Amino acid sequence: MRLATYNVEWFSKLFDQNDQLLENNSWSGKWNVTKSMQINALGYVFQAINADGIMVIEAPDNGSDQSSVSALENFAKHFNLRQNKAIIGFSNHTQQEITFLFDPTKMDVIHDPQGFSPPHNGARDTPRFDGVFHLDVDVDAKPEKISFSKPPLELLVIPTGGNPMRLIGVHAKSKAPHGARNQQQQVRIAIDNRRKQLAQCIWLRQRVDEHLALGDDLIVMGDFNDGPGLDEYEKLFGQSGVEIVIGVSKPESEILREPHAETAMSARAGGFPTTSRFYIHESKTYLNALLDYIMISPDIANTTSPVWKIWHPFNDPDCFSQKDLCDALLTASDHFPVTIDLDLSLQG
Repeated sequence: MRLATYNVEWFSKLFDQNDQLLENNSWSGKWNVTKSMQINALGYVFQAINADGIMVIEAPDNGSDQSSVSALENFAKHFNLRQNKAIIGFSNHTQQEITFLFDPTKMDVIHDPQGFSPPHNGARDTPRFDGVFHLDVDVDAKPEKISFSKPPLELLVIPTGGNPMRLIGVHAKSKAPHGARNQQQQVRIAIDNRRKQLAQCIWLRQRVDEHLALGDDLIVMGDFNDGPGLDEYEKLFGQSGVEIVIGVSKPESEILREPHAETAMSARAGGFPTTSRFYIHESKTYLNALLDYIMISPDIANTTSPVWKIWHPFNDPDCFSQKDLCDALLTASDHFPVTIDLDLSLQG
C-alpha cells in the first residue's frame, strides 16, 4: 500500500462555486502560473505518484457554498484517477482544508476523531482537535487557550488485506511573522507563533501517546511548518515541533519513525532532505525546506518494510530524469509529495 501527503498550493482557487475545475488561462494562486497550467500539472503528479491514499493539505475550501469532498472527487473524475473518493473531518475558515483522497477498492476509511468534547473554556488534556487546549506557553503561570486553525484529520483506515490503522493528517501553524512592521515586531510575532506551534505539537503528541498505549498502528502525516534546525528560534525552546511529535526523548518503543527528520536531526548544518521550494522575491533566490513528513509507529516500521520517498524534481534521480514529471512538480505546488510504501503482506 502506498500513502502520500501533498500540500497543494491554493488548490481552492482552481474550483468555482459549484466545485467544478476552472480550467482556463486566468492566474491561479501560484505565482506566474495559470489555472489551466496548475490543474494539468496536478493531474500529472497525482497520476505519477499513484498512491492508494493521499492526505491533501491545503485541499479545496469546505463552506456553505463549496464542498472539499465534491471538488476533489470532481478532480479525480476529470483525470480518471483511481483515488476517486474523498473524506474530510472538521472544516475550517482558512480555505485550506485537510482532506483525504483514496482508492475505495484498497481501503475503507472512517472519520473517527478522538478525545473528549471539552467545555467552552478548554481543557489541559487531550481534547478533541476542534476544541481548545490549555497550555502555559509564555511561562507566566497562566495557561493560554490553544486551538487549531486547521484541526487535524483523524481517520480509521481499514486496508484490504491489512490491519486497521489510525491516520492523522496535520497542517500545523506557520511560524512566519505575518503582519510585522519592523524588526522588533517580527521577532515578537515569530516567537509567539513558535510557542503556539509547539503547543499544537504537544497536543498532537498527547494523542500519539494515547494511540501507542492502546497498541494502535499509527501514521501521522502532513505539513508541520517546522523541522529540526529550521530556524534560529529553535535554540530558545530546545526542540522543534517535529521532534516533539516524533518523541525523541521517549523510550525507543514510543518513538515514531521518519527517516527524513532523523537525517535532519543528525545533520543540522545542512545537507538534509527538503520537501518544499519557495521563491524569495527580495533576494531573487529559492528557499528549500523540510516541512512535510510521514511518521509511523514502531509496529508499522517493524512489520511492513516501509520505503519513504520525497518526489523532489531535482533531488530525486527518478523525478529529475523525467522532464515532464519534473516540470509538473514545479508547476503544481511549492511543496512536493512525500510517499511511503508499506508491505501489508508481512503483517501477522
